[in-house]
Amino acid sequence: MQLLETNHLTKGFLSKKAVNGITLQIEKGKVYGLLGPNGSGKTTLMKMVAGLLHPSSGDIQIDGKPIGAETKKITAYMSTENFIYGYMSIKTVGKFFKDFYEDFRPQEFEKLIDYMELEMNMKVASLSTGMASKLKIAATLSRNSKLFMLDEPLNGIDLVAREKILNAIVEKANWDNTIIISSHLVDQMEKILDDVIFIKDGEVVLKGSAEVVREQRGKSIVDLYKEVYTSC
Repeated sequence: MQLLETNHLTKGFLSKKAVNGITLQIEKGKVYGLLGPNGSGKTTLMKMVAGLLHPSSGDIQIDGKPIGAETKKITAYMSTENFIYGYMSIKTVGKFFKDFYEDFRPQEFEKLIDYMELEMNMKVASLSTGMASKLKIAATLSRNSKLFMLDEPLNGIDLVAREKILNAIVEKANWDNTIIISSHLVDQMEKILDDVIFIKDGEVVLKGSAEVVREQRGKSIVDLYKEVYTSC
């Protein structure tokens, strides 16, 4: 069953089209990899789905509804920007999310904070880049949303912590939600992806089941990534 659909979606900034006519059908119960180097259009696409940017043309539907207040209630988007105030403690972050999002689960947040080896009394301003990233991921995954979008969740994360984050994402995935992960760290991500979407210059150049794509092309997703983006 489709959860997210985009039709001829375009977003232009001055003379440049960051997203150029993208049509996608995203199903429930899958983990999608939105793959491409920086500047390929991944973040712009996610921000339009999250309702933070308005398309220049085309349309988006989530769970059969156009982007608006109802779709925002069921969409959890983690941006690359630091959207958590530095003066807060991690415990305060949990309270803030609980007040702001009806689907936030405080007990799940506490478990994820412990799993990420963080502490509730830590101040956000004192966190390293990697620790701050783990906090953002824990807060986002503590919602009970239908659509999760994680923009470059492994950025600034060491190899050991990346494994924890990938495990947390897999644990969150179920048949009633969809997780879309944008990344250029494909070697780390490949093992958890059900489907892949390759974006280049704002256009989808390859998409499909990760398993089928590997079989048809006779290559790993990592090798296909290198082939598609070798000139980028």
